[in-house]
Amino acid sequence: MLPNAIKTIAAHALLLCATGSFAVENQCAATSGPMVTPVVELYTSEGCSSCPPADKWASSLKGKGVVVQAFHVGYWDYIGWVDRFAAPAYTQRQREVAARNRQRNVYTPQAVLDGKDWPAWAGRQPAATEPARASVTVRQVGPDQFEASVGPAASLPAASNWSAYWTVTEHGHNSKVLAGENSGEFLKHDFVVRQYAQAGDYLRSELAQKLVFRTISATPGHPRQVNLVVFDTKTGSTLQAVSLQCAV
Repeated sequence: MLPNAIKTIAAHALLLCATGSFAVENQCAATSGPMVTPVVELYTSEGCSSCPPADKWASSLKGKGVVVQAFHVGYWDYIGWVDRFAAPAYTQRQREVAARNRQRNVYTPQAVLDGKDWPAWAGRQPAATEPARASVTVRQVGPDQFEASVGPAASLPAASNWSAYWTVTEHGHNSKVLAGENSGEFLKHDFVVRQYAQAGDYLRSELAQKLVFRTISATPGHPRQVNLVVFDTKTGSTLQAVSLQCAV
């Protein structure tokens, strides 16, 4: 056998070994429960002087059985401070949520609970009160690679169509703000959305899907969560959601 062929076979064997090692040593998965996991979307900005209390409130929801996502928006950047966590896609999502809620404008801080505007968020903690309308399992299948199985629940109305999106959120970010409304403030952020990806729109009859997601690399020192939210396409209400935090 030629030496190059031997090297190729050896390389393939190492790859298979590495893949198998990952599967065995780094199994990380989460499955949804019988109730709908509450989903909080916080639209916030480092250029908004009324946002820090909302950021602090979002941090208080750690470990509370809630999927929390802090979407930073950039439409206050013109005041003098550019929010480095903002992205146009996050503002677009907020506008889509506003349209479903028949709101003419977007604002910060805005809390959205299960697709509905939630102005009375201060000091409150969402609770799971509705039976699940979808079942979801998310698992890590490789470095920065995840897949989900989405299935129907008996409580899902026959006429409902559904959509889904992925996010990557991170804890422990902070900024020393040097200009704008928060000039001189040291801001702390958890659940910061670092990646947002729509996962498609589906018919009710298609509620038996495998969804795949490749994430950006993890930021060292910032624990991250990979979230999948399944929602009613028309109303935006949550059908089910899962948040997964893995060691790698």
